[in-house]
Amino acid sequence: MVKNYSIEISGRNIHVETGRIAKQANGSVVVTSGETVVLVTAVATDDVREGIDFLPLTVEYQEMSYAGGQIPGNFFRRDMGRPGEKETLISRLIDRPLRPLFPDNYHYETQVIATVLSTDKENEADMLAMLGASAALEISDIPFLGPIAGVKVGRVDGEFVANPTITQQEESDINLIVAGNRDGIVMVEGGSRFVSESDMIDAIFYGHQAIQPMLDIQESLKKEVGKPKRSIPDEVADASLKVKVEEMGEPLLKEVLSIADKMDRQAKRRDAQNQVVDALLEEHEGQKSEIKDFFHSLEKKMVRSMILDEGKRIDGRAFNEVRPIECLVGLLPRIHGSALFTRGETQAMVLTTLGTERDRQRIESIFGEELRAFILHYNFPPYSVGEAKRLGGPGRREIGHGALARRALLPVLPSEEDFQYCIRVVSEILESNGSSSMASVCGGCLSLMDAGVPIKDLVAGVAMGLVAEGDKVVVLTDILGDEDHYGDMDFKVTGTSEGITALQMDIKIERLTREIMEQALEQAKEGRLHILGCMKETIAQPRNEVSEYAPIITNVKISPEKVRVLIGPGGKTIREICNVSGARIDVDDEGVVTISSPDKECSDAAMKMVKEIVQEAEVGKLYQGKVVKIMDFGAFVEIFPGTDGLVHISQLAPERVNKVTDVLNEGDEVLVKVLEVGKDGRIRLSRKAALGETPDES
Repeated sequence: MVKNYSIEISGRNIHVETGRIAKQANGSVVVTSGETVVLVTAVATDDVREGIDFLPLTVEYQEMSYAGGQIPGNFFRRDMGRPGEKETLISRLIDRPLRPLFPDNYHYETQVIATVLSTDKENEADMLAMLGASAALEISDIPFLGPIAGVKVGRVDGEFVANPTITQQEESDINLIVAGNRDGIVMVEGGSRFVSESDMIDAIFYGHQAIQPMLDIQESLKKEVGKPKRSIPDEVADASLKVKVEEMGEPLLKEVLSIADKMDRQAKRRDAQNQVVDALLEEHEGQKSEIKDFFHSLEKKMVRSMILDEGKRIDGRAFNEVRPIECLVGLLPRIHGSALFTRGETQAMVLTTLGTERDRQRIESIFGEELRAFILHYNFPPYSVGEAKRLGGPGRREIGHGALARRALLPVLPSEEDFQYCIRVVSEILESNGSSSMASVCGGCLSLMDAGVPIKDLVAGVAMGLVAEGDKVVVLTDILGDEDHYGDMDFKVTGTSEGITALQMDIKIERLTREIMEQALEQAKEGRLHILGCMKETIAQPRNEVSEYAPIITNVKISPEKVRVLIGPGGKTIREICNVSGARIDVDDEGVVTISSPDKECSDAAMKMVKEIVQEAEVGKLYQGKVVKIMDFGAFVEIFPGTDGLVHISQLAPERVNKVTDVLNEGDEVLVKVLEVGKDGRIRLSRKAALGETPDES
C-alpha cells in the first residue's frame, strides 16, 4: 500500500512516500524536496549477533553521481568505491542521534542506507536523509525509541531560515544542524561567523521548533503503516552477583578515582577489575563479562556521585576550571608553521604547510567539482592513548574531528585574493585524555600564525560536559575522557573573543533545557577566553613573513593584449618558461600572471623571462635584437620575444644602402633604437641611430 505525506518548511514542501519501492527492506521511505530525492532503507538481521556488548548499527549515506547528471571521474567510472569526506560526515551525522534510541539489549545487526537519487543542487539531501532514516526505522519492526528529525538553521538578513537553500547558505552567518525528538534536542553541529552565545541559543531552539512537523508526519506514518515491533528478550541481571561486585569493587574504585594521572588510574582500574573478576569467577563460572559490566556500571555511578554529591572531579579541578596549558611554536625548523598545544594530558602537535594553486584539494560531488584551498587533517595514532594497534586510514572519527577543527578556523582565514597559498594543516594527536579536537583547533591557530598566515583573529576551543540527575545539574569545563564517557553531554564550542565559529553537541539525556544550555555556553566562553589568553602569551599575531622554505608566489599585471604572446602558440612559450625556470606560471584573461616557485631563484628567473616577453617597446631605448625577416624595403628585427619592428632601408646606415642584405641578413644580431611606436602598435627602429652605442649606455 503506497502512502504519501507532505509538510511545508520555509515555504518548501517535503514529501514522504512509502510502500512503492524497496519493499523487502524492514522499512523504506522516499523523501523529496523540490527535485532532490533520497531513498532510505532500514534492515535488521533475524538473528542476534552473539558475544557482543555494543549496538551493531551501520549508517551509510551515499550520493550517486547520476543524481547530479554526472559520470564518476575515477578510472572505473563507478560510484561504489570508498565514500567521500562529505558522505562520511553525513553518515556520522545521521548515526549520532539514532544510536542512543535503540534498546540497551538490542544486538541485531542493523543497517540504514540513505541513497541520493536526484538533486536539484539547491535543496540539500542531508536533512532529508536524517528524516528518512528515522521514518524507515519507525515503520519497521526494528525496536526504536523515535522519532527524531533534523533541520538546518541559517540566518539571512537577521531572520532565521529552516533548511536554507545553497544560495541562502552563502548569505547566512549561521550554518547549524539541529536534531531532536519531541522532548528536546539530541544533537547540534555547525558553524558560524562570530555569532554571540545568545543568538546561537535562539538558533538552536528555533531549529527544535522547526522539526516538530517532521515528527508529526512520522507519527502519522507509523500509525497507518507501521509494523509491530519485534520483541527483544529482557536481559535478567544476576542481582546477587551485582551486590557482590559492588561490595568488593566500591573500596577499590574509591582508590582508583583518587588518582589524577590517567595512565596510573587506568592501570589501577585494570588491577581492581581483575581482582574482582578473579575473586568471583570461581563461584560464578561463565559470567566474566557480566562481572565486568557490573564493575563498569559501579564506576559510572561512583564518578557521577562524586561530581553531583561531593562536588569533586577526578583530577580535583573546580567545575569551571581549565587544565594547565602549555603552548610552543616554531618547533620544527623546516616546517612552514608548527605548534605544540598541551592541555593537561591532551597534546596536539599541529603542522602547517603552504602550497601553491596546484596543491588544492579536488573534491567531486553531485554538485560538481570544488577546489579546496584550506585542508585540515586530524590523525589519532594508537600511542596517543598507550595502545598498540595496526595503523590504518582515517576513520569516521578522524574525518569528523578534522572537519570540526576546519570549520572552527575557516572564518578567520584570509581570502584567497589576499593570501594565494594553499594551506594544509595536520593535527597529530600525541596524547589524549579528552577533547583532542579542541586541542587541534588551538594548535591549528598557533601553527597558522607561526607560518605567517594573516588570520583575522585567534581561535580557541573547549569541550563542555554535563552530569544531571533529577534536580542536580553540574556543567563541567574542559572534560576528561572519563567525564565524557560517564557524563550526559559532550558540547564542543570554538570561537574568538568576539563570538562562536563552530560547535558540536551530543546529548545522552532526554531533555536539555534552555537554562542549562545558556550556562554551558557562558561557561564555555569563560574557558575559551582563558585559553586565548594563554595562546596570546606565546604568539599574539601572525608572523610578518612566511617561512623561507615556503613556496614563493608572485603576481604581475600585464596588458590583456599580451596574454596570447605570453602563452604562445599552443602554450609553447609559457611551457618553456616553466621548464627553464622551474616555476609554475598561470595567467588569466585579465592579464594577472601568477608565478609559483619553490624558491626565490626560480621566482626571479621566471619573472625576468615573463617581463622580457611582455615588455613594451620604449621610444629612444636601445635593444639588442635579431633579424627575423628581410624585405626589399628593410629588415624586421625582433627586439624581445614576440615583438619585432621594422628597420627601414634608410635607417640601416649613415650612407646610402642599395640592398638590405649588404648590411643585414636573417639571423644577425643587431643593436637598434626605437624611433616610434605607432597607435597601431607598429614599431619603427633604426640601426643608424644606434651605431657607436651599447644597450648599457641607453
